[in-house]
Amino acid sequence: MRHPTRTALRRRTAALAAGCALLTALVTTQLGASPASAAAPADVRQWVTDAHTTGAQLAAPGAVTTTTAAADTTVHVDPALGFQKITGYGASITDSSAAVLYRLDKKYRDALMRDLFDPHSGNGFGMLRQPIGASDFATSDYSFDDIPAGTTDYALKHFSIAHDKPQILPLLRQAKALNPRLRIVASPWSPPAWMKTGGSMIDGKLIDDPRVYDAYARYLVKFVQAYAAAGVPVDYLTVQNEPQALLRTDYPGTDLPVAQEAKVIERLGPALKAAGLRTKILGFDHNWAEHPFDVQSHVDAGEDPELDYPFDLLNSPAAKWISGTAYHCYYGDPSAQTSLKASFPGKDIFETECSGGGVTRTIGAMNNWARSMIFWNLALDENHGPHTGGCTGCDGTVNIDSTTGAVTYTANYYTLAHFSRFVRPGATRIAASVAATEGDPAPLQATAFRNPDGGTALVVYNPSGTAAHTTTIAAPGVRLTTTVAPGATATYTWGRR
Repeated sequence: MRHPTRTALRRRTAALAAGCALLTALVTTQLGASPASAAAPADVRQWVTDAHTTGAQLAAPGAVTTTTAAADTTVHVDPALGFQKITGYGASITDSSAAVLYRLDKKYRDALMRDLFDPHSGNGFGMLRQPIGASDFATSDYSFDDIPAGTTDYALKHFSIAHDKPQILPLLRQAKALNPRLRIVASPWSPPAWMKTGGSMIDGKLIDDPRVYDAYARYLVKFVQAYAAAGVPVDYLTVQNEPQALLRTDYPGTDLPVAQEAKVIERLGPALKAAGLRTKILGFDHNWAEHPFDVQSHVDAGEDPELDYPFDLLNSPAAKWISGTAYHCYYGDPSAQTSLKASFPGKDIFETECSGGGVTRTIGAMNNWARSMIFWNLALDENHGPHTGGCTGCDGTVNIDSTTGAVTYTANYYTLAHFSRFVRPGATRIAASVAATEGDPAPLQATAFRNPDGGTALVVYNPSGTAAHTTTIAAPGVRLTTTVAPGATATYTWGRR
């Protein structure tokens, strides 16, 4: 066990650009509405991540002051125009994350978990995406029905979640206790090896056999049942992480074409219903657009790259069982989500993986109908591991030194904090637009939310590395002017809390 000092545990070192620090700052405002309708200066608060400052602690909110400075742009917020409801923000307690967290002495691990999940004193992470079996961030390759090579287990007699009981499940129960509104989506990187061509969890396809489809659907149902019995209800389920990944040679993965995913879901949906489970199915679980490497891999194999995978899946008979679509942020543009939403307005959209997503991708996902933003690993070590393959430079929301136990709060932590601390579960995204000179891109990025209590949260990001912007924020009853520094992110709140 590691026994860091309390100071080391609380240290927050952001790693965005030269480094970020979450600051509380006074903002200068101009109240342009009448005294009866305008928010009083003390009612509007601001939290800033300044890309040019390091070492500050998350502090209490700061009241605003007024100024007569002229603004060069305006952010308009219109609460009358509502979009999707927000489920939550968070990360993943991977096998690697659990191993790293369990290196800490219990009292320091508990303090860190409060920092991450407590909605009152911490980040209030409200959503987790959990691998079903091993991912690339695991200490070994495993499924929940591992049997000797060359054998089968269609009756699933060897099914067991024993691997998750010592570390992963206790952490999930603790997270749920800290934040009872926590929601969990679960995704497999691979079915058990005996269900696949090649007999390995790494690479390959699901065997095209009705017995395998039936067994795989029952395998996923048994997982949901076992987790529920262990005190961790699963709210959402996908059937394959990154199904368009044809070649993944050093960690678990499966190429699952649309037709095969549909066959699994057509069995999984009725099986969940028959078991009395309320777990919802999300389709796809891959990028906004297919990565050129994956396209070329399919072309080289003489296969259809299925560029319209999420559309084709929702046009299949399996669509009746699909609640929504899961996306990743690693390639393409988040506007793909809006295109899908326009074609299937009754289906939800979730962002389920975005390692190092940053503010731009988070705002982009929110402004294109995502109900969640889930970054990747909750915690990793100083070597971006442990892991069996895949990403060699990923950070957790926190990184924990394997020698000293010192905790570094990364840019991922701060990015999520701008949302998870201020946007409550059940909040509705509302319209936010940034005035721009004709022909030029908007100088700022913004997204806004109306919380269930009627309060408003607005997140503004300045993507410029050099230019500050004096900005007027205009909303019913609120008009304030503030300067958004280069690379800075600010969350403004007003109304009830």
